[in-house]
Amino acid sequence: MNQSKHVLSNPWQALRGLTQARIALGRSGVSVPTSAQLDFQLAHARARDAVHMALDADALVTALAGDGLACLKVHSACPDRASYLQRPDLGRMLDAPSRAALLAAAPASCDLALVIGDGLSALAIEQNARPFLAVLLARLGKAEQQEQAQEQAQEHAQWRLGPVVIASQARVAVGDEIGALLNARAVAMLIGERPGLSSPDSMGVYLSWAPRVGLTDADRNCISNVRPAGLSYEEAAYRLHYLLTQARQRGISGVLLKDDTVAEGGLPQAGKGNFLLR
Repeated sequence: MNQSKHVLSNPWQALRGLTQARIALGRSGVSVPTSAQLDFQLAHARARDAVHMALDADALVTALAGDGLACLKVHSACPDRASYLQRPDLGRMLDAPSRAALLAAAPASCDLALVIGDGLSALAIEQNARPFLAVLLARLGKAEQQEQAQEQAQEHAQWRLGPVVIASQARVAVGDEIGALLNARAVAMLIGERPGLSSPDSMGVYLSWAPRVGLTDADRNCISNVRPAGLSYEEAAYRLHYLLTQARQRGISGVLLKDDTVAEGGLPQAGKGNFLLR
């Protein structure tokens, strides 16, 4: 039997081309169609898998070393994934060996500490962290060259980077402790976001100025949904560079620092307007 003959269409169907949200699915009697129900169950399984997937930190260290980046591996106070999911507070602090290792390897100072944490989706990190870093570091390097050409005597023309830190069983706040131990003026933490039913691979980037233990979400700026199907690496790197520059110039982050970026070049992006106003 052809199920499509018994599925009533939804007048919102045209809007499905604008979003991955589950809208305008149609119905069969009082229920959603079988195909939509199966798609939902598959998406839910992928989200659960992303939460429980372990980050292969060794493979990431090897890959980043191939890109010329020195890395350190650390671990939160959560001994395993079960503890991580049940005790968010332990994921916000380092274990003692990791703290000692960072103190031993810390530079006298650095402008930016880059931290990669598995968070709630190691899949997001495995797919997005390395290509995003490549775009970000290229942008930071290009910006340095332009700043130096414009003003050779500028005091903060360069971004002095600390070692890239890869944190397992990590929550966002652990990045602030890492940044403080590395004597960093700012920390940018790349972390796997809580999977959605259409985005098990979404990565977030959190920026803190003057990182230290005890900062709250109000002290951080967040760039969310970084992935090929969401916010592109180029756009995310552009926004992060803007926020970093403003944070360094003004000594602030979080709710005091607004993201006033527009599309690079100052023009609205095609296809990014409000469809209700078209």
